[in-house]
Amino acid sequence: MIGTSFHTFSEHLHQRLQKQLPGEAAHQKMASTARYRLGIKPNERTRRSAVLICFYPYQNSIYLPLILRPQYDGVHAGQMAFPGGRMERIDENLTRTALREAQEEVGIRVSDVKVLGLLTELYIPPSNFYVQPVVGVLPYRPDFYPDPREVEAVVEVDLDTLLDETIVGDSQIEVRGVTIDAPFYQIQGYRVWGATAMMISELLMVIDS
Repeated sequence: MIGTSFHTFSEHLHQRLQKQLPGEAAHQKMASTARYRLGIKPNERTRRSAVLICFYPYQNSIYLPLILRPQYDGVHAGQMAFPGGRMERIDENLTRTALREAQEEVGIRVSDVKVLGLLTELYIPPSNFYVQPVVGVLPYRPDFYPDPREVEAVVEVDLDTLLDETIVGDSQIEVRGVTIDAPFYQIQGYRVWGATAMMISELLMVIDS
C-alpha cells in the first residue's frame, strides 16, 4: 500500500466492507487443524465479544496495533491479539464493545475513531466466544497506554508487512499440553495464529479485492 493516501485507503476499505465478505473461505486459510478436528460448536453458554482493528497513518505508511497478552492461567495467555473483550450490559452493540475495550486496554481515544464496517463474526472454541471484528480508522497515530493487567506489549504493524506473503508460515504449536498444526504470520518476532490470524486473513482478502 506504499504510495496510497490514508484517505484513499480508508474510503476503499469502507466501500468494500459494505459488500459481501469472504468469511469462512478466508478463515480456513489460517485455521489450525484442531479447529475442525475437535468440531466444537456454539452452545447456550457461548458469549459475545468484539475486537477493534484500527488503522492509522504513520511515517508515510498505514499501521494498526496488535497486543501481546500477558502470561496468565487462561486459554489465550501469551498470544497476539487485537484489543477487545467480552460484551457488557452497558454496551448497546458489539461495535461499542470493541471501542470500549480498545480504550480500556490500550488507551485509544474512541471518540476519534471512525468505524468503517465489520468483518465476519468468528467462533473461538477454546474460550467459547463469538467475536465480532470491528474495523475503524484514526486520523493520527495514537498514544498507547496499555493496561498491564490485560496487555504486556503493543506491537505496531504496518500494512505492507501484513501484505507480504513471506511472513506466512506453518508449524506445530503446543497449547496447554496439546500439540496442534497451525498456520501463522511471523510479525516482529511474534507468531500470530489462531483466531487473530483468521481475522487478518479475511481483512487482507477484503483489502486486496
